[in-house]
Amino acid sequence: MTHDHDLVLRPTAAQTEAALAAPAGRNGGDLVVETLSGLGATTVFGLPGQHALGMFDALRRSSLRYVGLRVENNAGFAADAYGRITGEAAPLLLSTGPGALMSLAALQEAAAASAPVLAIGSQVPSAGLGGGRHGYLHELRDQQASFRDIVKSVHVVRTASQIPSAIAAAWESALTVPHGPVWVEIPQDVLLAATTLPVVTAMDATPDDVVPRPELTAVAADLLSNAARPAIVAGGGVVRSDASGKLLALAEKLDAPVVTTFGGKGAFPWEHPLSLQSWLEDRHTTDFLESADVLLVVGSGLGELSSNYHTFAPRGRVIQIEADLGKLESNHPALGIHADARLALSALLETVSDREDPSAATSVRNVLEAVRARIDSQELTLEQRILASVREALPDDSPSFWDMTILAYWAWSAFDARRPNTMHSAQGAGGLGYGFPAALGAAAADPSRPVLAVSGDGGAMYSLAELATARQYGLPVTWLIVDDGGYGILREYMTDAFGEATATELARPDFVALAESFGVPAVRTSPESLSEDLAKAFARPGPSVVVLPALLRMFAPTHL
Repeated sequence: MTHDHDLVLRPTAAQTEAALAAPAGRNGGDLVVETLSGLGATTVFGLPGQHALGMFDALRRSSLRYVGLRVENNAGFAADAYGRITGEAAPLLLSTGPGALMSLAALQEAAAASAPVLAIGSQVPSAGLGGGRHGYLHELRDQQASFRDIVKSVHVVRTASQIPSAIAAAWESALTVPHGPVWVEIPQDVLLAATTLPVVTAMDATPDDVVPRPELTAVAADLLSNAARPAIVAGGGVVRSDASGKLLALAEKLDAPVVTTFGGKGAFPWEHPLSLQSWLEDRHTTDFLESADVLLVVGSGLGELSSNYHTFAPRGRVIQIEADLGKLESNHPALGIHADARLALSALLETVSDREDPSAATSVRNVLEAVRARIDSQELTLEQRILASVREALPDDSPSFWDMTILAYWAWSAFDARRPNTMHSAQGAGGLGYGFPAALGAAAADPSRPVLAVSGDGGAMYSLAELATARQYGLPVTWLIVDDGGYGILREYMTDAFGEATATELARPDFVALAESFGVPAVRTSPESLSEDLAKAFARPGPSVVVLPALLRMFAPTHL
């Protein structure tokens, strides 16, 4: 009788021969890059530093493609976007102390947006570990502690033989839903020490599925089948699990209106008769969702933005499907189903009954007409014109990456993403500087199509160094910089709250001349010529910059 634990995977003759003939001159850094290759990685991002040189030297002996950025935080944003676009864990190689800490804001965004980033950082030599004050360069008392509150998991290596297993475990963690960033750290001496360990080949790090419990989906299906006024909120989990087709089928089977969150842009067809689009920061939408007798929330925690700043108060039953266990019922009581969105929607599709509601499409039209009337009453034609020009110029399958700027805030609600997984922003953690380096990461993932980055002049200042990166690698990113002379959204917030703004006005460079000094073509545009100038930039190979001087306003909030 054979038991599972008796089964041993025996090496083939070829694997044995390869192991015995491990090449000389290898070190711990080689084990890192060999493990990454064995896991299926093809591209790594990062920035070298003294303690991490063992990893970077090993790159030249590997088939991995290296994309080096100029600031660690930007490298993290690039890895974040690569992970979002490909669904693969994006390796991010960092050095100790200041280099590692510079990535924290990017890793916070990756955590908030469930982007799989595999951050691998060096450490001081092993003799300096343990919390003593040995005076090593870049020394921290407890480096991993700086990451624990941000990443999904921390994996600490202390010997060369631990490297493959630690990286494989981190890879699996990053890709188990909900996806997220993970941290691996390896001391300098371990990376540099010669090794006679065999070359790392294929690694098994298959992430676990998060499967819904059948008794819960049965109850959910019954509630939805018998609902009088069902509605659906589709969050980023629908996009990340590639479940847009399942969502569409379920909505049509139930005749249920669908609104997508800002992180779920593109999860549902924008012009579909059941589409409430993304107008979550609008009281008309909030009222409609509150009136649903059964509300299905898929892949969203109904956080601050998705709940119209926590003013949303559902009156009916809520069914919440969420892969992040900590988000289940964190804001509203619900029938909580801990599951991957795709698997849960598949289960519901198999069990819900068809229902017809001829009034559903009419209700959707009424809500959208009320939203449009509210916006039209505020004389915001410039903002709407600019957003329409961006949409007109951007190819449907091109991804876009939006910084925290007024035009992005408009795009959250009013931009038709057209395809799933094509519109991304920093609305998870809300930090500045995301748009351009993230777009570079997306272009590295797929250089066959142009990529759009959108920043304000304040956010652009975080990323100017990456013009050199864009030029060095010839990445097809068009960077739209909306120049309003300061932190525009903060100017609005402060003026509304205090009567005047402080610390929001900024000196800035001539962005066109600056881009051209990097060898990047640039143009100063206007609202009238924006669509044409963007289209020309998208058609041009390599990077380009389009600068739009414009003072934009936000539509009035409805949550105050």
